[in-house]
This record gives sequence, structure tokens and C-alpha cells, in this order.
Amino acid sequence: MHKPEPPPPFMSLMKEDGQPERLTKILTRAIQDRRYERHYLHWDKLRRHEPPSGLSLKEWWLALKFQRLGQLRPLPLKDKKGSPFQFSVPDFVLEELHNIDRGAGGALRIPEPVMSPQTRDQYLIRSLMEEAITSSQLEGAVTTREVAKEMIRTGRPPRDKSEQMILNNYVTMRRIVELKDQEMSRDLVLELHRLVTENTLDNPDMAGRFRRPDQQVVVDDNYGEVLHEPPPAGELEARCKMMCDFANAKIPNYFIHPVVRAIILHFWLAYDHPFVDGNGRTARALFYWAMLRRDCWLFEFISISAILRKAPIKYARSFLYTETDDNDLTYFIVAQAQVVRKAIDELHAYIDRKTLEVHELESRLKALRMFNHRQAELIRHALKHPHQEYTVESHQKSHGNVYQTARADLLQLMKKGLLNMKKRGRTMIFTPAPDLASRLRKLGQEESK
Repeated sequence: MHKPEPPPPFMSLMKEDGQPERLTKILTRAIQDRRYERHYLHWDKLRRHEPPSGLSLKEWWLALKFQRLGQLRPLPLKDKKGSPFQFSVPDFVLEELHNIDRGAGGALRIPEPVMSPQTRDQYLIRSLMEEAITSSQLEGAVTTREVAKEMIRTGRPPRDKSEQMILNNYVTMRRIVELKDQEMSRDLVLELHRLVTENTLDNPDMAGRFRRPDQQVVVDDNYGEVLHEPPPAGELEARCKMMCDFANAKIPNYFIHPVVRAIILHFWLAYDHPFVDGNGRTARALFYWAMLRRDCWLFEFISISAILRKAPIKYARSFLYTETDDNDLTYFIVAQAQVVRKAIDELHAYIDRKTLEVHELESRLKALRMFNHRQAELIRHALKHPHQEYTVESHQKSHGNVYQTARADLLQLMKKGLLNMKKRGRTMIFTPAPDLASRLRKLGQEESK
């Protein structure tokens, strides 16, 4: 991926089209053109579209910049030259924020399984695994989802760096749920970085520590082109303090929607790039902390990285668009607001699918009514994965219960003939009965008599 083409300098365009009559015509024609009103086009994209009738591409861009400049607000975050970043919230983003508020923190369309104490932990653990895996894959982790989930469920040690990254992210996400009531601080930022990078850095001593002045860090593409060079290491302490004040809503002195603040916080840490590695994972961890702290409670169950991984180039370009157009953070806000809304939609769609699956399965397999929700979920999983191995530890981690409860669940299923058991060392290994479906039907028929 290469850097986007930077826009023509605003003042140069003003000199070319600075006559009041001409400016009025340009603005009028541009405002009447409503083709892209739900987009926040960067020059790199705009130059590939047909301008409004009677305008050149540069005149069209000049009109858009005029409209945007009147809406931008400065932020405490500054670039390497000391110029502030700025942002606006276009109308179509306000609509996204409204939908996010309804879907993530309000009382409308709250999925019943998430609210139910019987199944809440199951959905929470599923989402933590999803975010841990996809966030690591965004940063280069290479492993399959099934292998990663098996590692987390069974508690086996990671076999390589990719698995270690995923396990670290899982531990970090669980820790964020515990930390959501704490104010952001330098120590908390460093703790989150240490958690996501434990045993994955070339220099293990740099986990939970800012990069040093002698450690040159840049963001580049696969061809070696430098896409971003962060601020000097000597500024990191002061920049981190400012970032924490922003995260805790102490600055600036005007209201910023909590979702927008969380998105800006995500950008802030990624821009400062204070660590030798793990900056992206730490930035997304800060985003989750900010969302949960502001009572967007459904974010315990939502994975933004699963959406970002589907369009990683778009994610990267939203950073570059901001840096190449006068520090206009609106590009990143637009992109991330859409990601957040899609993540919420995917959670609801996932729960709808699982609810339908449950209803269809339970209508056919009356035997499931004989078991608790944890056992029923294991049976459903075993029907789809006839060669899966289950242990007390994996069942315990999948549902967040205590060891004794998980053990009792599995032993009861074994006594009913639905699971077979063998020992590997001192560990009990449970596998689905080869004729599991027919055994369930038989149990259901016996239960109906």
C-alpha cells in the first residue's frame, strides 16, 4: 500500500479562484451536488470522480474544504510540528452514533441471550476469543481460528509467537473488563502494553516500556516506503499524560460524544506509536476500555477487529488520509464509526442465528431439555464436530464456571452415553459418542413416554 496523493494546498487554490463571484459560484455548485453527501472524500478518492457540472476537480475540492473548515474543532493532540489535529462530526456520522447508542448501550433490541445469566458468560467468552484472534491476525499472527480457540479452551501453552499474541490479547480483553472503572493513567497504558506483548518481543525488556531515543520506529509498507514516522521518544511521557487527560474527559473544554472520544483515543496512541511493537493491539485495547468506561456495556460482546480484518487497507488508509489532509481526524472517525456499527450488527446477527439454530435443534432433539444450558451447548457443538476432544478445563473456560461444575457436567453426559471418556496421563479426555444423534433421539423418545 502506498501513501495517498496529498490534496492541493488550500491557500494555493484560494489564490487561483479567489474572486468573490467565482467562489460563490463554486460553493453553490458544490452544495447542489449531493452524490457523495454520505461520504467524506479525501482528495485521493475525489480526483477519481466526475466533478459537478461547470467545476474542475480542484474547484470541487476547494468548495469541500471551505465547507469542512467551518465545522472543524481543534484537539489537544498535536503532530510532530506542533500543529493540532482537528475533527468534525458530519450528519451521517451523527446517524451512525445514534444507531451505536441504541445498539450498544440503550435498552432497544438487547439480545435476550446476552441478558440471560445462564448464557451471558458463553457469549462473553466467544467475543473475547474473536477479538483476541482477529486483533492478533491484523498484526501478522498466523494460525487458524479453530487451533486458537482450542488453545484458549484447553489452557495449553502457546506453541509459537502467533499463538502467544492471541493468548495475550485474550488475557488483555478479560483484564479490560476488570479495569473499566479505573481512570486511564500512564501505568495503565503500560500495563495493557505489557499484557499484549508478553513473550512476543525481540527484546522482552521492552514489554510495558516506552521506546527509547535510540530505538527508531516507523510504520512502512511491504515495499519499505515509510508511511508514518511517530514523534520523538523524548516527547512520549508528556504526550501520554495529555492522552490520559483526554481519555478521562478532562480535556478539551467541550463535549465529545463518548464513541468519538474512544475513536480519537485509538488514533492517538497509534499516531504516537510509543512502543517498539504492539502499538495497534494496545490502541484497540484503549478503545475498548473507553467504550466500556462510558457505559457502552454491549462492547464486552463485540469484536471490532473482526470487521477491520475484512478491510485492512481501508483501516490503514483512514490513518493516512488524516495525516495527509491538514490533520483532519474526521476521516478516521468516519471509518471507525462505520466499523463499530457493523460490529454491533454482526453481534445481533450472530445471536439471531444461534437462537434460530437452538430452536430448530431443540424442536428435533427433545433430549436437550434434560440437560442444563452448558451441557446442551456442548452437545450442539459435538454434533457439528464429531471428533472434538473436551476436557474439564476446556468446558470450564468455555462457560466461566468452577472446576467441580464443569466436571459434573461432563460425567453426567458420559453416564447418559453421549460422551466417551479416556485418560491421557491424569487428564480425562471426553469425545462424542459415534452415534450421538441417534442416542439423543432415543433419549428424547424415552423422555416423552
